[in-house]
Amino acid sequence: MDAFDIVDAQKTPTSKTSSDLLWNILSILVLVGVLIVGMILLIIFVKPQIGFNPFPPPTEVLIPTISVPTSTPTSRIVLPPTWTPEATLEPSATPTLRPTATPVPIDTQSVAPTDAPTVGSASGSQFSFVVQQGSPKAIENIYHPELGCNWMGVGGQVTSLNGSPVVGIFVQLGGTLQGQLFETRLSMTGTAVEYGRGGYEFQIADKAIASNKTLWIQLLDQASLPLSDKIYFVTSADCEKVLTLLNFVQVK
Repeated sequence: MDAFDIVDAQKTPTSKTSSDLLWNILSILVLVGVLIVGMILLIIFVKPQIGFNPFPPPTEVLIPTISVPTSTPTSRIVLPPTWTPEATLEPSATPTLRPTATPVPIDTQSVAPTDAPTVGSASGSQFSFVVQQGSPKAIENIYHPELGCNWMGVGGQVTSLNGSPVVGIFVQLGGTLQGQLFETRLSMTGTAVEYGRGGYEFQIADKAIASNKTLWIQLLDQASLPLSDKIYFVTSADCEKVLTLLNFVQVK
């Protein structure tokens, strides 16, 4: 073996070792470069607006929002209550009834009205109407014969100065009966035409009851002012005298 072969044999391992080291270094550099590039790509992906991104996304253009003012509805002007005209109530033509009191037992035999006229007269009367001559008068139940003695009442008519029937005058019935306060009742002339065109009627009870001038009848105008005195009358327990006729005539 010559010297050249020995030298070549000694040089071959060193040269191979250097070549492997070089490739290892290059591989490491490539791997590091790949890692760096990967990190850069990751950063760009996460923050695309970063300064070293060669292809940054277009900047978002903000479109200004124009706010249109909305008109607020204005509430209507409400006039004060004092500006609203109020309707004036017309006075009612219906007379106001006197309040009824709790019935108190009264001895009808000992009580007699002090102002109980029997038959009125035209002279000296302060009222426009007085009792007609011949009234009051007790008769049988001629207008309700089917009820017979199961009805007791008072009725009559009102006439003017010239004898014409007067319609639309209020007639009031009140007083006591059998020691008890009788409920005040109100009627109007012209409601019981069987007595005449200016007739009126009240049912007092559903049987014949005797009383001695404890019940009264009075005429009133549309304002509830008296047009006649209170006319007291007698009732009877006789079935032939259950209706009391009581007529009024005008004197002024």
